[in-house]
Amino acid sequence: MYRGRSLDVIVTADILRAPWAKRYASASLVAELVDAFCEPDLALPDVYDLLLGAVGAIAVAAAPRSLLPRFCLRLLEMLGLAPPLTTCIRCGEPLRAGQLWLDAQSGGIVDTACAERWRDLPELEERDVESLRALALPRGEATAAALNATPAAAGAVQELVAHHLGRRPKSLAHLGTFGA
Repeated sequence: MYRGRSLDVIVTADILRAPWAKRYASASLVAELVDAFCEPDLALPDVYDLLLGAVGAIAVAAAPRSLLPRFCLRLLEMLGLAPPLTTCIRCGEPLRAGQLWLDAQSGGIVDTACAERWRDLPELEERDVESLRALALPRGEATAAALNATPAAAGAVQELVAHHLGRRPKSLAHLGTFGA
């Protein structure tokens, strides 16, 4: 506070507790992605319904950030950009249990044979791929497990979004200030 002649002036203020901050940051990311991926004059009712559902869920969720991987993967699916989750993105062979890698540049998951040439790809365990498959389930088929991505699956979705967007979403930086 600064003491003026007749009134005191607030010079600075610090927020000690803001229960809405994580919700706001999560909703900002949802809005940024829809704005970045969708044309302004193109009607996409499925994307609009997804947006409404995501904002409604974020408003009441105890951990709103945990809803973002599912939203992002469903958005990519609706726009035709989601990765195939049962076949290798490079050779088209069915994915087998074992070592799998995310190749965001190619837009999906690669198997051992195709990853031999690319040693710097992030590795995914079978449970991470199963988590991605659960996240991609349509609304009526989703279970409670579909709402919680493994950390590697959430990171894979984030990498795919960044690849298709051509940059990291700006809202992600703000969301990162709240930790995992």
